[in-house]
Amino acid sequence: MEQIPPLAPPPAFPPTAGTPPMPAPGLSPWGPPALHRLEIPLLVLAILVTALTYLVAISLLATGRLSTWVGILLLAPLLVYLARGRMYAAQRVNGVKMSPTQFPDGYRLLVEAAARFGMAEVPDGYVVLGNGQINAFASGHGFRRYVVVYSDLFEVGGLARDPDALAFIVGHEVGHIAAGHTSYWRQLGMFGANYIPVIGSSLSRAQEYTADNHGLCTRPAGAAGAIGVLAAGKYLMGLVSFDAMADRAVTERGFFPWLVNVLASHPVLTWRAAALRDRSRHGRIFFRP
Repeated sequence: MEQIPPLAPPPAFPPTAGTPPMPAPGLSPWGPPALHRLEIPLLVLAILVTALTYLVAISLLATGRLSTWVGILLLAPLLVYLARGRMYAAQRVNGVKMSPTQFPDGYRLLVEAAARFGMAEVPDGYVVLGNGQINAFASGHGFRRYVVVYSDLFEVGGLARDPDALAFIVGHEVGHIAAGHTSYWRQLGMFGANYIPVIGSSLSRAQEYTADNHGLCTRPAGAAGAIGVLAAGKYLMGLVSFDAMADRAVTERGFFPWLVNVLASHPVLTWRAAALRDRSRHGRIFFRP
């Protein structure tokens, strides 16, 4: 990981329809990005659920009732460690590592985001073959933290499309690292909760809103393009109205739209757009805006 250069001033926030409400503390693009208000309570709940599942697994083992699920739970510390190590190694041997000479624009965005969040070091960045998929993720192993960007996102970042959208997405992923989401201990603490409907997915959605706060602080002008590419892909993203997506957060009602969100690891795009536009409150986890 490289050392961070001096912090550059944050870019301007893009105009939206009408007069936007005043940002709540920590939700302004110009201040330190805030954790979602429910992230820590949901994390505590997830850790408690995981601890309870460990106690149940240990009690079942003590009574001789060993099963596959009990074995998985008891081996979770090793399984999480091995999975993280294998994933990191896969990027190191297959991915193209961003540097001042390889994908320099992506490397510059990593440096920009890390500086914006006051990080001591720039995370490693890798480009992997996307095969048409639009995706990026952040993870870590040991003391290393890294961001993986699918190659198709660099077409989104090309001058013919929306380079600000790519900057927002990279800032979002670096935000996961800055907020501690890639920690081994956090992922281990969430292990049991991930198998309980709603609890694990709700914490994941809160973390995604937190990462969006980081992406907005990195490149506010890229929020609309990021929603556009996630909704319609790299070729049609320019046809997506950000405000129209955000407006539908309050009109798409009913049990099944609610169910889709509550079981998802990421907030549904209409709610996510609404949260990025309305900085007066945190994004909604359970109930529509």
